[in-house]
Amino acid sequence: MTVQKRTLKTFPILLGAVFVTLAFVVGFYIGDARATRKLVPQGEGRLTMQGEPPAHLEEDVDFVQFWDVWNFVKDTYYKQPVSDKELYYGALRGVVSGLDDPYSVYFDPKEAEQFTANLEGSFSGIGAEIGIREDKLVVVAPLSDSPADRAGLQPGDWIIAIDQMETAGMSVEEAVSRIRGEKGTEVTLTISRNGLDTATEVKIMRDKIVVDSVKWKLDEDRIMRISISTFNHDTPGLFADAVQEILTSDVRGLIVDLRNNPGGLLSTAIDIASTWVGYKAVVIERTKDDARTFNGVKAPRLAGIPTVVLVNGGSASASEIVAGALQDYTVAKVVGTKTFGKGSVQDYRELEDGSAVKVTTAAWYTPNGRSIDETGIEPDIQVPFTAQEYEQGIDPQLNAAIDMILERYEGDKAPTD
Repeated sequence: MTVQKRTLKTFPILLGAVFVTLAFVVGFYIGDARATRKLVPQGEGRLTMQGEPPAHLEEDVDFVQFWDVWNFVKDTYYKQPVSDKELYYGALRGVVSGLDDPYSVYFDPKEAEQFTANLEGSFSGIGAEIGIREDKLVVVAPLSDSPADRAGLQPGDWIIAIDQMETAGMSVEEAVSRIRGEKGTEVTLTISRNGLDTATEVKIMRDKIVVDSVKWKLDEDRIMRISISTFNHDTPGLFADAVQEILTSDVRGLIVDLRNNPGGLLSTAIDIASTWVGYKAVVIERTKDDARTFNGVKAPRLAGIPTVVLVNGGSASASEIVAGALQDYTVAKVVGTKTFGKGSVQDYRELEDGSAVKVTTAAWYTPNGRSIDETGIEPDIQVPFTAQEYEQGIDPQLNAAIDMILERYEGDKAPTD
């Protein structure tokens, strides 16, 4: 997930139902000089609208109905008193949910505080990226050697329930909030795998999640294997250390493992991809109005070194940007299974009362114009990886990558007539 964070200044929200509701109305009508409707308080939190509707609304949208429902709920709900603030936050949440986009979310002040904390610091949890696919809450990828990984969670696992609470209609943010918790506490996930009707309960002990984003090893075949588990602030520096070792060693080739990498920072993805593609385009951002190209930022130090990129259904976002760029320029072969298809950017805006809104504002495309979002990256060579092979310690995708590099190396050495 790529998030752009900004602060949106609004009018101070004062106490009292009338002003709270007025602030909501301002959000719809501000900036529209043709809006002539007026909010008229009727007492005890009841409101009505008078005048002509604003011109920017579609003809079949009668905003009076909103206030009719507001007043009906206020008057008739059996548990009284009804909180104006809860109705207000619920209405804003409903506005964003009307986009039918799992990554666009409204946060009340408590939810916004937690979301910001998750972005800025370490946390305790199970170490798994969660996403939405076909309206189902799924595991995008468990981080290597995390509680989720050790418990056996796999990319694509459908999370049916969290601590017996069904996840149908649950947002990603709410799910993450329920899964995360204090170190040493337990969470129970009810999962279904591979489209089966059967469900399994998996108990996972939460722990502090600390990840070394880049690990590398030169094997006995003189093939450098670099595993990138996430694209964080520390990734470029660690990756640069690995590149230096590659350039000073007699390597036959390079395997970049992006499997189960849920993504991270766009700037880091561009930095990593530049090591092969140089200053060429790495990714294209398309908004509702225009398109913007992000180019590489450094010289292609690894250009010409045989490279294979490993991906699977847990490779998402920044991972897909890197894999797609290297594939488009044919500087690497992509091996494995189709990636997740999370190629969008969200604009996160904080509001004056502590609440916030996150809205998808753009989608990512590869340099050749291939869509990443929902589509994903198709490998050059499809190599499945079964649960049985995983349990037996067999990695057919890695083995395929090694064979490809060795075959190319031997081919380069073959004499010519």
